[in-house]
Amino acid sequence: DEENHSHIEFYEKIDCNKCHELVLAGTENMPGVVDVRFAEREPAEKRSLLSWEQKNTCILPEDLRDFYLTTDGFTLTWSVKLDSECVPLGCMMINSVARLCPLLQPVSLFSLPNAPSLADLDWEESGTERSARVPVAPHFDSRSRIFELDSCGGNGKVCLVYKNCTPGALSEIWFLDRSLCWHFLTTTFTSYYRLMITHLGLPEWQYHFTPYGPSPQAKSSPQVCQNNKPL
Repeated sequence: DEENHSHIEFYEKIDCNKCHELVLAGTENMPGVVDVRFAEREPAEKRSLLSWEQKNTCILPEDLRDFYLTTDGFTLTWSVKLDSECVPLGCMMINSVARLCPLLQPVSLFSLPNAPSLADLDWEESGTERSARVPVAPHFDSRSRIFELDSCGGNGKVCLVYKNCTPGALSEIWFLDRSLCWHFLTTTFTSYYRLMITHLGLPEWQYHFTPYGPSPQAKSSPQVCQNNKPL
């Protein structure tokens, strides 16, 4: 249909070389940007996508499937030159199909039968008023299926989330911060991908979608972050 055609058309426009050119276009006017590196990858095989779906009992969203059929993951990094040194700064990453793994949920800590787990962080919110505009956060227990798209260099995790484990359930993209709080990003992978490109992979850019924003360390990144707004 027309929507699926637009997804395919979008990804045809972002093949390896054009993705590289897109980011270069966004960084060429930023002083001091050097060493832009793009890791070229082959398309994922259809059987690997089917195997993932069977193993995880989830259907990949069409736009993410189209992406993987174009390239099995994505990595692009860039640096800035400071005092004659190249300092790594920007990083854009989408895990390969093989690394699109469930967010691990340890059964217990220290092998104690009553020790807390991630599921203990969930609580019922029936008595809490919630704005209709705010999506319900994912659960760490069996009510949600959560898969890691990007580990964000240890600063959190961008996740593909199925909040209702039923056939035909739609997925969303959420950010899990270092304090294990969820923050909604987008309803589709296509929207998230564009968001990632727009923010140029700057450190902790996902924290702009939290109430508290990036850390002081990220805010004090090299001057290129302060003098240039995202695309």
